[in-house]
Amino acid sequence: MTESAAEPLPLRLPAGFDALADDEPLAAEVFRALGEVEERLLQALSSSDGLANTSARYLAEAGGKRIRPLLTILTSLLGDGPDVRVREAAVVMEMTHLATLYHDDVMDSAPVRRGAPAAHEVWGNSVAILTGDLILARASQLMTAMGDEGTRVQARTFERLVMGQLHETVGPREGDDPQKHYLSVVADKTGSLVAAASRLGATFGGCAPEVADMLSSYGEAVGVAFQLADDVIDLTSDGETSGKTPGTDLREGIPTLPVLLLRERAAAGEQEASETLRLVDGDLGEDEALAEAVAAVVAHPVTQEAWDVAHAWSAQAKESLAGLPDSTVKTALLSFADAVVDRES
Repeated sequence: MTESAAEPLPLRLPAGFDALADDEPLAAEVFRALGEVEERLLQALSSSDGLANTSARYLAEAGGKRIRPLLTILTSLLGDGPDVRVREAAVVMEMTHLATLYHDDVMDSAPVRRGAPAAHEVWGNSVAILTGDLILARASQLMTAMGDEGTRVQARTFERLVMGQLHETVGPREGDDPQKHYLSVVADKTGSLVAAASRLGATFGGCAPEVADMLSSYGEAVGVAFQLADDVIDLTSDGETSGKTPGTDLREGIPTLPVLLLRERAAAGEQEASETLRLVDGDLGEDEALAEAVAAVVAHPVTQEAWDVAHAWSAQAKESLAGLPDSTVKTALLSFADAVVDRES
C-alpha cells in the first residue's frame, strides 16, 4: 500500500469516542487502521460480475458508522494493536453486518436504508437476499484464512444472528415471557455481532483469553443497550434528528420494549395502559392517529421504564471492563457505553 493510501479516510468517529482526541498518537493509529479497513472492505465486496459488484457495494458506499470495525480496532489496542489479522477481522465484522441489513430490509419491507432506497427497492427481493448471501460467503472465506478461533467465533455468530431473526419472526411461544423473549432476540440479532467484533480484536491483538472474554461481555451488553435505546428513540425523536417518522415501529407492528411493558401493565388491569394500547393497536395508517398513539406511549411511565432497562444494560457493559487497567482505550469504551443510551438518534 502506498503512503497516500495509508492516510486516514474522511471517517468520523461515532459519539462516545471523544477520549481518542486527547491521545493523538492513538487516534492517528485508529484512523489509519480504519482507513485501511475501508479500502479492504470495498475490495472484498467487489466482483467482476457487474450486478454483483454494484449490489454488494451498494450499502457500504452509502455510509454507516462502522461501529463494529472500530471496536475491533480499539480492542486490539489493549494488546499488540491492529495488525493485518485484526484489520481483516474488522472487515469481516462489517461485511457480516452489511449482509444482515440486506436480509432485514427484505423481511421488514423497509423502503430506505442509510438515506437511500433499500436494496430490494432497487433490484427486488431475490437479488437483495442473494446479495446478502454473497457477502456472508465472502466474509466466511476471509475468516477461514485466519485460523480456527476466528472461524469458530464467526460461525457461532452466524448461528445466533439467524436464530435471533427466526425467533423474532415466530414470536414467543405459549408460556414464554414476552420481555425475556424480546431481550433474547436483541442479544442474538444485535449483541452477538458487537460481542464478536470486540472479542476478535482482543484475540487477534494478542490479549489474554480472560481479556477477550471481558470484551465479549462488554460488546454483547453494549449492543443490547444500543437497540433498547433505539426502541425508545423511535418514539421520542423529533423526526428531523433521527431521519425517521416517530412511531415507525408502532406503525409496522414491531414489538419493542415500551409496548411490551405496556401490554404487561394492561394485562395486570391498569386502565391507562389499556387505553394507550387501544391507540397503539388501532389503525395507524394516518399520521394523526400515529402521532396520537406515540404521544400516549411517551406520556406513559413505560417509556421511562424502557430507558431504565437500556441504562441498566449500559451499566452492565461498563462493569464488564472493571478488570481492565486504566487506559485511553478503556476510557473510550466506557464513554461509548454511556453514549449509546444518551442520544437522540
